[in-house]
Amino acid sequence: MKKNLLLGAALLMMTTGAFAKEINVKVSGMVCSMCAQGIEKKFKTDPSVKSVDVNLDNKLVKISTHEGKDVEDTLIKKYITEAGYNVAEITRQ
Repeated sequence: MKKNLLLGAALLMMTTGAFAKEINVKVSGMVCSMCAQGIEKKFKTDPSVKSVDVNLDNKLVKISTHEGKDVEDTLIKKYITEAGYNVAEITRQ
């Protein structure tokens, strides 16, 4: 029984740490600072998001999440498309 509790605790710790701390999203269609502000505004309403940085030159949105939190790809795509842009690629670090 004690062995099962230790195994369960270890699994819980591993899954908590498995969430992405940084998500990079390549976005097509961003060309101006208003684009960046619209995207930042969308992500800042999400309680899982710690910070968001939009780089217009690289067409990259960098999202940092709070410890143990994540933002699913479907939600990322929803936020980007609602802001009027398209997601080219999502990578996690």
